[in-house]
Amino acid sequence: MTQLLQLFIYGLVLGSIYALGAIGVSLTFGILRFANFAHGDLMTLGAYFGLTFVGLGWPIGVSLLPAALATVLCAVGIDQLIYRRLRREAPVILLISSFGTALILRSLVQIIWGPNNQVYRSGIQLPWRLGELRIKPDWAVILAGTALLVVALHLFLQRTRVGKAMRAMADNFELAKITGIDTERIVLWTWAIGAALACAAGVFLGMDTRLHPTMGWRLLLPIFAAAILGGIGRPYGAIAGGVVIGLAEEFSTLVINPAYKTGVAFAILVLLLIFRPTGLLGSPGGGDV
Repeated sequence: MTQLLQLFIYGLVLGSIYALGAIGVSLTFGILRFANFAHGDLMTLGAYFGLTFVGLGWPIGVSLLPAALATVLCAVGIDQLIYRRLRREAPVILLISSFGTALILRSLVQIIWGPNNQVYRSGIQLPWRLGELRIKPDWAVILAGTALLVVALHLFLQRTRVGKAMRAMADNFELAKITGIDTERIVLWTWAIGAALACAAGVFLGMDTRLHPTMGWRLLLPIFAAAILGGIGRPYGAIAGGVVIGLAEEFSTLVINPAYKTGVAFAILVLLLIFRPTGLLGSPGGGDV
């Protein structure tokens, strides 16, 4: 029983990171109708921005704010320089351009911060003990931070004019444009929100493990699996999908070698694409922010 509870905690932490990453993928698809394969590397960039501020002596919680702002500026800049010119092109063109953007971001991280593993802080962090359970203090920060960001996202989408405009654009882009919604402004908001959450996911991943230029790229598969599981274009579904993928990966270690647990996300993705490509909560049209 203790082992199951410990795996449940591992799964919640991992699922929280997946969920934050999957929300950005889902929002981008819901509004812009393309799968952004550079999202994982945007997570990496955010994590390394956080490392820069931690290196200045700032606490990691404080460093997250300027790191998120820097990531947002990069995401908006990429949109204006690359994606904006391609919005009227075929989706495959945008898809290929996102691959190229991912390679550029990864290379920049390697050039600026180096190719080796790095950590936010060195030394051993003593875990809290609840009976036989072991809980790292960083995990509590990750879970609390994720919950706070999810609630903030919910309030933004439901209570603000920009959030309502994003939902309208996801439902029908052309109709939203005719009714006077400034679609370019909403697109920028979409990039900003997705990038801020990607930065948080990258920083949380760095807190849980370590930083490496390919850390975000390695998470791209489970993040897309989470977004598709929850219904691509549905941020609430992405949250649920991320948690389910995280729990499934951790519980799978009961029957398979932990080194192969990332294969669980791949298996779920394959099964979804075969039997329910719109996801468990998605509709054939997708894009229901």
